[in-house]
Amino acid sequence: MNEDNARFCLLAGLILLYLLCGAAIFSALEHPFELHARRLWKQQLDNFTQRYRVNLGALHTLLRQYEEANGAGIRVDTLRPRWDFSGAFYFVGTVVSTIGFGMTTPATIAGKIFLIFYGLIGCAATILFFNLFLERIITMLAYIMRWCHERRLRCAGVGVEASREETSGEEDSLEGWKPSVYYVMLILGVASIVIACSASTLYSSMENWSYVDSLYFCFVAFSTIGFGDLVSSQRQQYESQEAYRLGNCLFILMGVCCIYSLFNVISIIIKQTLNWIVGKLVCPDRHAHLRQKRLKRNTVQPMSSHCPPGRHRYTEGSVETVCDSETEAGAVNDGVYVGRRLSGEMISVNEFMVSNKVSLALLQKQLSETAHQGPRQSYGHQNGFSGGVGALAIMNNRLQETSVDR
Repeated sequence: MNEDNARFCLLAGLILLYLLCGAAIFSALEHPFELHARRLWKQQLDNFTQRYRVNLGALHTLLRQYEEANGAGIRVDTLRPRWDFSGAFYFVGTVVSTIGFGMTTPATIAGKIFLIFYGLIGCAATILFFNLFLERIITMLAYIMRWCHERRLRCAGVGVEASREETSGEEDSLEGWKPSVYYVMLILGVASIVIACSASTLYSSMENWSYVDSLYFCFVAFSTIGFGDLVSSQRQQYESQEAYRLGNCLFILMGVCCIYSLFNVISIIIKQTLNWIVGKLVCPDRHAHLRQKRLKRNTVQPMSSHCPPGRHRYTEGSVETVCDSETEAGAVNDGVYVGRRLSGEMISVNEFMVSNKVSLALLQKQLSETAHQGPRQSYGHQNGFSGGVGALAIMNNRLQETSVDR
């Protein structure tokens, strides 16, 4: 079994174990409450039929009819119309974002058929938007982290220009610095928490929810799980209604974007963990040999004209040929070989600032390669979305490989 198959089987097994553990915990937490609620409801039905001398079968029929009316939008409490323009706009927003609260669903055959085609295009376009948002937010974070690193060097008395002229053997060199994927995860996590806490403050005051319920709703909505047990902006009237609905939409949009980005970065770290586990289980001798060869510092040197790309490794300031470009992480950019660490870092500043142009795809490619512990095979024809992170990038890479094989 090769490493890719081993990684896939290991991930499938861990997900199955995760599901079993989650089912056991939720069953232990929620099942007693369900049994208690069922006993209480049966007691209320018995008391009602005895007090008002109502036939139990007729009461069940009435309750079943109310359930059908509830699905069409009829509620005991007065709520806003579900299918006026504002309600329909809220509905299509939950569709294309894949949240799908479920409190509003089409009841007509024409509406159900239209939803299939509408959601097919809308969900695909929204996934594309989330991927492009992820590229830009990580690029912005890389700029900010680079600026902080420059300030740290200046405070330490190391000039930025001087550090760029130094060899990459210097520990504080700006040239070899790379923003860590763990710092990106931390920043995205803090941003998601700030947005969720701010939104929860708004929801707890406007919807009369507890703060814990508001936080629960934020995670369910932002992660696009969308249970539908709690749904914001459903009452007919609010104080400062238009401002609240605008704030609600903005919070959901920002929260979904941040959580989606956070999920993608966490998936990179999970992939790194799987790589480490597979390396221990499948071929420990090979990975131990590679760890002995791994350098403590990155170097940037011109490529030798007689050695092909992917056949070099660096010792202290020199280039040597090696046998495997998949295992020795590195990249070739404009005739310059750039050594790369395998310790969870994304992209060097030298690559990031090449030609004074921000390469969003390159940054995402670096993240993906970090997860794979080395660069994926490059192809002669690259399209505008290659090297991304997420479902779109995975599908794009597979289609690209298929086209090359043909």
